[in-house]
Amino acid sequence: MTAQGLLLTLELLGVFAFALDGALTAMRATTLDLFGVVALGVVTAVGGGILRDVLLGELPPASLRTWYYLATATAGALVAFGAHRLLARLSRPILLFDTVGLSLFSVTGAQVAYEAGAGAGSAVLLGGLTGVGGGTLRDVLVRRVPSILTGGLYAVPALLAAAIAVLAPLLGAAPLVSALVGGAVCAGLRLGGVLRGWQAPRADVARGSLDE
Repeated sequence: MTAQGLLLTLELLGVFAFALDGALTAMRATTLDLFGVVALGVVTAVGGGILRDVLLGELPPASLRTWYYLATATAGALVAFGAHRLLARLSRPILLFDTVGLSLFSVTGAQVAYEAGAGAGSAVLLGGLTGVGGGTLRDVLVRRVPSILTGGLYAVPALLAAAIAVLAPLLGAAPLVSALVGGAVCAGLRLGGVLRGWQAPRADVARGSLDE
């Protein structure tokens, strides 16, 4: 398999994982019919990539130029809708799906942005956006505080993974190795944030002090 083919395979795995997790999360947050579940699953899966492509000027976005991104996202959402009672009992596997999607999207999004001509710093930011953008759009649509603003590490692992995926090849590392290492770092920090309570540094400001 070529490097481009492997990149596409990783992206499609991320699309399916994010659509599944996004649809389940949306169903937990509010009451939805089949169309709503599929719509929010698709938004979660491809929303970050669409935002990235729009900012890069890559129009129409990659997920709208070909059929397999939307088809994969729809399949993931349909699986979530059909098996949500079973999947609702499996909190750890669902966390794993979310982690897989975040890790894959962050590294592939950063590499896609860099290959499209973005500078290293911009590619890192766009990689992080690819990882967290879809879930943020979903949370806004269901009137829920976005995950990047609540407990557990989310945006920080995505940005670190994107940075490794972009910067390590500039130092001589193979792009595939860089992507795998970046994804592993993202997955480890994300799981640690959820399972062990790791947090990003917080501002220690007492409630109401800013109004005095």
